[in-house]
Amino acid sequence: MAECTITNQIRTLRFMAGEMTQKELAERVGVTRQTIMAIEAAKYSPSLEVAFKIAQVFGKPLEAVFQYSGSRTEL
Repeated sequence: MAECTITNQIRTLRFMAGEMTQKELAERVGVTRQTIMAIEAAKYSPSLEVAFKIAQVFGKPLEAVFQYSGSRTEL
């Protein structure tokens, strides 16, 4: 079975948003800086709610912030 991964554009979006810090993003989303750091490094997958909040901070659709790649299984 192939490994599925979630990647993101958070670091790029932070830079484009006036070099927003991880701490600033965390405060706006309502999580810790460590959580943002782990999500950004793809070491932790955010909850759906947190993912939507991050996208909302940047004014982007969810799929512009997060990308999912993996194998497709037939039902």
